[in-house]
Amino acid sequence: MDLDLPQLQALDATVRGGTLEAAARALHVTPSAISQRLRALEVATGRILLVRTKPVQVTESGQAVLRLARQVDLLTADVARELGGDPSPENVPTLPIAVNADSMATWVLPALAPLAGDVCFDLYREDQEHTSALLRAGTVMAAVTSEARPVPGCTSTRLGGMRYRPMATPGFVQRWLPAGPTSEALARAPVVVFDRRDDLQHRYLHARAGSDVAPPLHYVPASADFVAAISLGLGWGMVPDLQAGGMAAELVELDPAGAVDVVLFWQQWRLRSTTLDRVREAVLAAASRELDQA
Repeated sequence: MDLDLPQLQALDATVRGGTLEAAARALHVTPSAISQRLRALEVATGRILLVRTKPVQVTESGQAVLRLARQVDLLTADVARELGGDPSPENVPTLPIAVNADSMATWVLPALAPLAGDVCFDLYREDQEHTSALLRAGTVMAAVTSEARPVPGCTSTRLGGMRYRPMATPGFVQRWLPAGPTSEALARAPVVVFDRRDDLQHRYLHARAGSDVAPPLHYVPASADFVAAISLGLGWGMVPDLQAGGMAAELVELDPAGAVDVVLFWQQWRLRSTTLDRVREAVLAAASRELDQA
């Protein structure tokens, strides 16, 4: 296959923007030029790469070519920066990373901040048990994940653990759990859940009260708002230690033996890139300071 760099850039920009028009704006060309480049790339590969819906959908073949496009873009930016000295806007690479919400709300953003002048971050928020799927699809180049086994074509490094504790306000405990987290009380007490993929509350609930309990659920799909909802007394929930530190006076732990540990890993494409390595070093350094290394 004789693949053309502008064609690969058109594919990457179209997937990022979701439409040919967004890709055209990003690359400062016309939508017609984007369409022609994509058509030429599909001819060169002999495969359909995109389903032209809004937003576009990447086919399985397109995922493979998208991975190549993003690898080429990252390596090209590395070389351009090495040869050009001071970075210019066109030499700043975009690094897509999948991060679970609690890590993003606590320790990941401070880790990435010092690199913000050299890298544009495209962060995907996803549950830690599902971020690896974005790696497999070629959507992201790196991910904070609970999956230890490396995704094909990636490396995996242990970051450490985040500890979650069942917590609620004193008033909530007095009303719903006056005798402690008994099976009967937990079956009735409202629960705050991050989203429908979040199973931390159910892990504790099923271990303590059985798998058949079905208490009322509040879904609050934002990390800070999730903790705020618990602080306002909507229900109890599993709060990470990294977020609970400033709320000692507002929240109490329901069950000292109910902590749930989530071990996190950093997975990234197996690619020799200065930019990717710098991001990895920053993430690992922050994890060593903020996460449980036991």
